[in-house]
Amino acid sequence: MNLNKVFIVGNLTRDPELRSLPSGQSVASFAIATNRFYTNKENQKQQDTQFHNIVAFGKLADIARQYLNKGSLVLIEGRIQNRSWEGQDGQKKYRSEIVAQSMQLGPRGAKTGDETNPPQQKPAEKVDTIEYDEENINPDEIPF
Repeated sequence: MNLNKVFIVGNLTRDPELRSLPSGQSVASFAIATNRFYTNKENQKQQDTQFHNIVAFGKLADIARQYLNKGSLVLIEGRIQNRSWEGQDGQKKYRSEIVAQSMQLGPRGAKTGDETNPPQQKPAEKVDTIEYDEENINPDEIPF
């Protein structure tokens, strides 16, 4: 049995870009930063930040563009996909990305990373998990 499943919680590093496939299907791309805190051998606190490329299709892409912006906290459930293409310079390029299958938005105004100035606490709005069926998507049509 094989499994390709990713759960990632982090903050957007830029506003989502919305494009359309030749079929008219919406595609959103954005990146999420995740932080890991640890103590090194010298007993000093360290922080490691990783950046993850995210791609969402259809209604999920439209919702990402409408409700997410730089700094937004989001949980993405999806799968890892590796793509390759030939760049304008003739070099073969590679990209690993997470294809979003569902998404949960964080509370409005929730941005992490600035612990000295935490956001005002408001009651969290109920947000349904949004599922996406990707059976009709051709990865070769993705324009980025």
